[in-house]
Amino acid sequence: MKNVRNIAFMFAMSALAALTGFAQAPETPVNPKFDAELAKKLGADDYGMRNYVLVILKSSTTPVPKGKDRDEMFAGHFANMKRLAGEGKLALAGPLDGVDGWRGLFILAVSDIDEAKKLVATDPVIIKGEMIAEYHKYYGSAALMLVNEASSRIAKKSF
Repeated sequence: MKNVRNIAFMFAMSALAALTGFAQAPETPVNPKFDAELAKKLGADDYGMRNYVLVILKSSTTPVPKGKDRDEMFAGHFANMKRLAGEGKLALAGPLDGVDGWRGLFILAVSDIDEAKKLVATDPVIIKGEMIAEYHKYYGSAALMLVNEASSRIAKKSF
């Protein structure tokens, strides 16, 4: 009977502690390398992640014929990407292998697909109908925001 009373007493004390906040779960330790200023600058959450929109650029059924107009369109495409990167809106971009018409990708530092559509609509390959865009929400490392800075330091040539 004494054991039953001890168990009941321990259960009552545990319940009381839980109700009054004395039985707190231990907090996850903070990363010793955590840089709060950098995390804030990059828009990182507590896990070092943030929301983006992934854009897949695909071939359209109306490609621009080879020639001066096509060359100017692609020059504008590269200039537009450079502008968006400079504004902190384009975290990552690059070409794909073209399989199944998949031509390239953007990872835009926006959390809303409508905002991403407005940014992509400024690109000459979209305006001229060379490519179409497909949009997906993406949750990834906020460190992607460092790619453009690092790229500018390691590239010998520029587009």
